[in-house]
Amino acid sequence: MPIMPDMPDGATTAPLPPPHWTQDAALALVFLTRLPLPALGPLDGPLADGAPARAMGWFPLVGALIGLAGGAVFALAALAHLPPLAGALLALAATVRLTGGLHEDGAADVADGFGGGRDRLRKLEIMRDSRVGSYGVLALVFSVGIRAAALAALPVPAAVAALAAAGALSRCGLAALARVLSPARRDGLAAAQGKLAMATVLLALVSGIAVAAIALGGPALPALAAALLAVAAVAALARRQIGGHTGDVFGAAQQVAEAAVLLTLSALIGAAA
Repeated sequence: MPIMPDMPDGATTAPLPPPHWTQDAALALVFLTRLPLPALGPLDGPLADGAPARAMGWFPLVGALIGLAGGAVFALAALAHLPPLAGALLALAATVRLTGGLHEDGAADVADGFGGGRDRLRKLEIMRDSRVGSYGVLALVFSVGIRAAALAALPVPAAVAALAAAGALSRCGLAALARVLSPARRDGLAAAQGKLAMATVLLALVSGIAVAAIALGGPALPALAAALLAVAAVAALARRQIGGHTGDVFGAAQQVAEAAVLLTLSALIGAAA
């Protein structure tokens, strides 16, 4: 048995830093939500190296938690005998409150930039502007309206499961988007994170699929296909419009993917209910 060296009087062993995955998961939760979280230690040194990029692998699990929060509100609204559409709007309002409208803001900026910009530089300039134009307002109206209408068509248990699955699936393709596309700007968080490792992409895809399989069962496969096709469509549009991705593009991709998942599930489950 190895003998431990004697420690000087009064000396204490330095605490081991938390493993990378706890920092990465916590960073994903901090980035995607407004939840007040206790610090898990300083994010510096080796932990900081690539942490924002690695955190994207945990986005689907955080998205599932956001969706479950919205599902809880939908269930409470049903218990209060509110109309399904009112419950759906309240559920979406809860998720927006939890995320601070992060993805909705990105979708509105992309709609304004892609719809109103004459060239690539002008589109990026508009996307960075904090003001919301007519294209952005319309994007938000359609995003909320389509998701609420699809959600209202589902029975309560299926709606709760759909929100959890949509929260995960709409974020599982974002890591792949970040790996396939280059940043459209030389500055900003998207540019600083660099190219994502394939392990991060796989973690995001596997965790998103696992959540959907547990929540949905058989309909998980078409829901996954809808989410990935939606993200791919936004990625193709972003490549053509601005030559790459930005944080706003991630938000737009999430919104389109979530709407696609809920529409798919409303067609498959709502019609059979």
